[in-house]
Amino acid sequence: MTYRSGRFWQPDVTVATVVAHQGRLLVVEESVAGELVINQPAGHLEPDETLPAAAFRETLEETGWEVAITAFIGAYQWTSPRDGRHFLRMAFAGEPLRHHPDRPLDEGIVRAVWMTPAELAAASARHRSPLVWRVAEDYLSGRRLPLQALNHCP
Repeated sequence: MTYRSGRFWQPDVTVATVVAHQGRLLVVEESVAGELVINQPAGHLEPDETLPAAAFRETLEETGWEVAITAFIGAYQWTSPRDGRHFLRMAFAGEPLRHHPDRPLDEGIVRAVWMTPAELAAASARHRSPLVWRVAEDYLSGRRLPLQALNHCP
């Protein structure tokens, strides 16, 4: 059976944020189907929310960090081989502003952790999807698109 069979098809629109500080990247460890996986702070776009606002919100909810969303890294499509679910990930770059260590993290998030790019790459077997490294790799190569490339028409 394919994901959403018999329904109008649409991808899951998600946002993810790459936050770098002192040579490390902010990631989350989260429990998914009983496994501890690594992901960027990421989640679904909510109704009437702009993409950058969603990236800010998801980063705060999953890590306790307020960030300045500074650039658009890119749009990424991926289909999960496990269930056929389609994802459209909008990835952003962010700069850390303020940490709220006592803020509770989203359900399923075990902890936020700073990893070097080498540590993140070495943990590829634990990445939630191939999008984790692809987005990080594009960020590390200097890919930055202006936020003006995204338009919200209320």
